[in-house]
Amino acid sequence: MVATVDNFGDFFDQPLTVPLGQPRRVAVYSRLAAGIRAQVFPLGSLLPKESDLGTRLGVSRTVVREALMLLEEDGLIHTRRGVGRFVAPELPRAGLERLRPFEEVLASQGQTVGVENLQATIQHATDFVAGGLKLDPDANTWFWETRLTRDGEPVALVQEHIPAGRDLRDISPVLAERLREDPQDQGRTLFAVMTDVLGPVFGPGECAMTAGVAGATRGRLLSLAPSAPLLILTQTAQHGGRAAYLAKYLVRAGERLSINQPPQS
Repeated sequence: MVATVDNFGDFFDQPLTVPLGQPRRVAVYSRLAAGIRAQVFPLGSLLPKESDLGTRLGVSRTVVREALMLLEEDGLIHTRRGVGRFVAPELPRAGLERLRPFEEVLASQGQTVGVENLQATIQHATDFVAGGLKLDPDANTWFWETRLTRDGEPVALVQEHIPAGRDLRDISPVLAERLREDPQDQGRTLFAVMTDVLGPVFGPGECAMTAGVAGATRGRLLSLAPSAPLLILTQTAQHGGRAAYLAKYLVRAGERLSINQPPQS
């Protein structure tokens, strides 16, 4: 059966809400992810075309395409070439291994990785972030975006999420106060700041690795064409038995990773 927006009841009747400061692609991602988890789009079903989704949600095909790309990276949908995009047959869960600041993972002998902080904001959690951090759907989170460079050339984007407000104070009042006073520590990723505050007890976690493409927005930040391939790592970690960190590392193809980790305790 051909999937059209008319097959999904009143799901598209409510206008798309875009919270202040949130990119439209993230708002579309959240709306579609919510529909997938609510079984508006049944597991394994074919999604409507990009053009139909854009028309009903009031956004461009480019915005829809980037939102669908994020959904695929997070395991909620998959693409069958020449057929279309389908909801995954089962929904992923964010797991909880040890990890290091990603600038260390990218560093190799004799080379220094530069860290360029792009933004540090409190945002409304998307469905994927709230699920990964075990938060209420209406919770807010800290979002840091950092560009890593080598010899002045961008090599990776680091997009990090941790709880905000009371949820963060429950994990570490010291970290919550540190971020309140200095919301972006220049020259370091969020995880590097967290390990300074929380120490080596931070962990364990889990890392999932997939392939993807840059897309228009991330392509500009990485000086890549939208169709350029990326290695995408989704990392989770916990502290004191609680999910406390969720990150997506988007790495240019061909980069070498120093991924040797200490053994699990």
